[in-house]
Amino acid sequence: MGVAVLTPLLAWLGPLGFAPLMGLAGLLCLPAFRLTDEDRPVAIVLLAGLVWAAVTTAWSPYRPDDLDRSVALKLALQLPLYWSAWCGARRAAPALRRLALSILAWGLAAVGVLMLAEAATGGAIYQGLRTAIGDPIRPDLAGKNLAQGTFVLAVLWPVAAAGGMRAGRPWALGLPMALGTGAAALVFLADAPVLAVGLSLLVGAAAWTWSRSAPRGLGVAAAAYVLLAPAVTLGVRAVARSLGLHVEAPASWAQRMDYWSHAVDFIAEHPLRGWGLDASRAFSPAIQLHPHNGSLQLWLELGAPGAILAALFWLFLLRRLSRERPDLATAAGAASATAYLVFAAVNFGVWQEWWLALGALAAVVVGLMDGADLTPARAADRRSAAKSSTSAGFSG
Repeated sequence: MGVAVLTPLLAWLGPLGFAPLMGLAGLLCLPAFRLTDEDRPVAIVLLAGLVWAAVTTAWSPYRPDDLDRSVALKLALQLPLYWSAWCGARRAAPALRRLALSILAWGLAAVGVLMLAEAATGGAIYQGLRTAIGDPIRPDLAGKNLAQGTFVLAVLWPVAAAGGMRAGRPWALGLPMALGTGAAALVFLADAPVLAVGLSLLVGAAAWTWSRSAPRGLGVAAAAYVLLAPAVTLGVRAVARSLGLHVEAPASWAQRMDYWSHAVDFIAEHPLRGWGLDASRAFSPAIQLHPHNGSLQLWLELGAPGAILAALFWLFLLRRLSRERPDLATAAGAASATAYLVFAAVNFGVWQEWWLALGALAAVVVGLMDGADLTPARAADRRSAAKSSTSAGFSG
């Protein structure tokens, strides 16, 4: 409930806050921690990935100055806490799940309307708020911060809208979420969210139509992306050089392509063991912080074992969405996963705390809506059946 209330505020004002929010949620949900047979493949892959990442710190050229900057330590805390939050969502009472989903749907719809207003005014509302609290901000920085919020909305709007529908809220709540994402992204010069919204709609429709095969196909595609990204990058670069092609691209995209080219060269030096966890930070100025491509970063830092484990994670996770008949959780989960993968391919570093927390939050919302007992009518029928059963038992 607390996550549902605070998510819209963080989406607008401070996405970095998702890391402590999800950490606290996981801490409070620790009593709900469970590991079912269905969970085991994903859990084993995640645990193996955590152990391998910790092992690679032995040869990583990057050494954090302080313990609180240790990626290995953060991952060791995030895995059980985020898993607990997911378990808590799945085991919560139906009435509370409906309420949380309703709050989230209405809240993110309001953020979508707010983003439309920010796009129309050039971020005047956000700038006015910062000025009112004594922390004024330049218009360009305000636009950058608001653009980051569009990434949050692009990932969450499919599961939030579908969750609202599952809880009995109007389907139209999804419209301001999607439109606000696209409009603000265009105005504040964020290309990827616009692409992600369109792809999410296509993949979500496919997952609804082919609820059994589409999630599995998406899992295979995600695994292939993780495993083949270095080879594809090398191939494209080789063809371009052999043909003497030179593509003029905007500065941000040109910089990304330069990072990717350097990354595959570094990967070729240690393709098996990788350079070690968080090693991307040691390759400046060739690579600033990370390669802006999740697959290349995994190959660069964790080598083939890390890439294989990441591919298995996406394969097992997305296969779990497969259903025998059309299902809102399946369609929305596949749509949000698509947006997350798009941004992982061109924007964020794999280990950014708020980014991992956002992915966990999307999984939590799917957990809240995944079940046949959420509609009020069915819940009422179940209560009635329970009372009848109790009465029959007393009569006996």
